[in-house]
Amino acid sequence: MRIVLLLIVLSFSFLTRAQKDTAFSAKNILLPNSSLTYKMILLPAGSFQMGSPDKEAGRKKDEGPAKKISVSSFWIGAFEVTHDQFDLFYKDVTVSQDQMSDAVTRPSAQYVDLSWGMGKSGGYPVNSLQQRTALMFCRWLYQKTGEFYRLPTEAEWEYACRAGTTTTYFFGNDAAQLKNYAWYKDNCKQGYNKVGRLKPNPWGLYDMLGNVGEWVLDQYDENSFTTMTKTKDPVREPTSKQPRLLKGGSYLDEANAVRCAVRLSSKPDWNKRDPQVPKSPWWLTDAPFAGFRIVKPAVAPSKEEIDAFFKKYISN
Repeated sequence: MRIVLLLIVLSFSFLTRAQKDTAFSAKNILLPNSSLTYKMILLPAGSFQMGSPDKEAGRKKDEGPAKKISVSSFWIGAFEVTHDQFDLFYKDVTVSQDQMSDAVTRPSAQYVDLSWGMGKSGGYPVNSLQQRTALMFCRWLYQKTGEFYRLPTEAEWEYACRAGTTTTYFFGNDAAQLKNYAWYKDNCKQGYNKVGRLKPNPWGLYDMLGNVGEWVLDQYDENSFTTMTKTKDPVREPTSKQPRLLKGGSYLDEANAVRCAVRLSSKPDWNKRDPQVPKSPWWLTDAPFAGFRIVKPAVAPSKEEIDAFFKKYISN
């Protein structure tokens, strides 16, 4: 009888610990010069299978061969960055516009409303922006707070999206359930929606699939998986302005393009209607689906490393 009771106690102890292990630390950071906050969740270091298996429905060649990748611990936004949050940077009159790329600058004015009537204030994701613009937001946030923020690498993004799962979507393989977790073509006729209105993934992250596509840090390369040699914190560093990479699919996509492994390469014609010469370095007139979320390494880099990071990623 004592042995049975001991086993029951041990089992209860294990289950309690397992539940605690999935309840990651979270915090709300106060954004500069405002009462707005941004929720971030601390993900533990871990390993996962990056990319898609050969037989996954909708799979494209650039999603594999899948590889086992490990990532260091990092904080990640629970939500996509919204117009309200981004506007603190966009409308910060203490920051100059259109200066040299090695200075902290803010975006030039949009020549038309690039939300295209889909919604701005009250929690809608910011959209129609270049990867560089998202990085400049991170740089502005660093200058204002002293805390280093950046875009996630492709590996970090997919690790966070999968949240310990190995299926097509983080909730399984049944696309019929996608409407409960993602805004995509079948349930999103009018464009993107306010962030956080559907169910989160198992790690408490909202809208990882669908709504707006999310910029990651990497240069896009269709052969990334075949040429990848680093399996710990890999990142494809920039070598040219095009193409860069978005993850997660968007409100415009079919279910098979809103998977954890989907990779979207940026294209020059995402700015074809921009009347400026040269084209805007801030906005994407023809990519209303392009948004982002931010991350923060659990171990902060040195000031020298941060300066080198922004010089590399913003000037390239």
